[in-house]
Amino acid sequence: MNAVLSPESRDLLRQAALAQRNSLSKSDVHVWSQRIQARALELDCYRTAQAVALYSPIQNEVDTEILLDHALSSGKRVYLPRWTEQGFSFARVASRVELVAGRYGILQPIGNAGLSDADRQDLVVFVPGVVFDYRGNRLGRGRGVYDRLLAQLNVSDRSVGLAYDCQIIEAVPVQSWDRNMHFVVTESRTIDCRMNLRHANVGSMGN
Repeated sequence: MNAVLSPESRDLLRQAALAQRNSLSKSDVHVWSQRIQARALELDCYRTAQAVALYSPIQNEVDTEILLDHALSSGKRVYLPRWTEQGFSFARVASRVELVAGRYGILQPIGNAGLSDADRQDLVVFVPGVVFDYRGNRLGRGRGVYDRLLAQLNVSDRSVGLAYDCQIIEAVPVQSWDRNMHFVVTESRTIDCRMNLRHANVGSMGN
């Protein structure tokens, strides 16, 4: 069972992981992001989904351009987070030109067409993070943006964290509001967090 650390300890872990990610070279980020996206394109949950939620990367987060282009060219409905006075919500884009710099300089949709009820039922969500573990637990930037967004969605087994191998740790300290991933994709592997969680639960029942 994951330990619940104090906010100060979580912040120290977050700061160390961010510093490590920010130190990555542009060439490594580019090459690894390409590999990660190629693996993500092979996921059944992506291939069968008619709607895709992506993010606009900042500060060496895994890029999503290949996923964006593939989803649009495949006729999938594509959504990205958009900041409004009420907070963050997903809005639809039909092309790259519909993305403009928003809060913190992050690219976001210019329109405000939100998720339809049908798309909420058939959506795969790609999520950035600071660190992940093998059970799909995730530590973000500390603002809880994606935890709140995911809490609004019905993505039963279709939330996917994108990360570099160096962002995977043994156990992420969790809080009650944290939302965990069903898959985490890195440049070298696809981690099925559901399977790892089932194995962990079976193991704990046997103790």
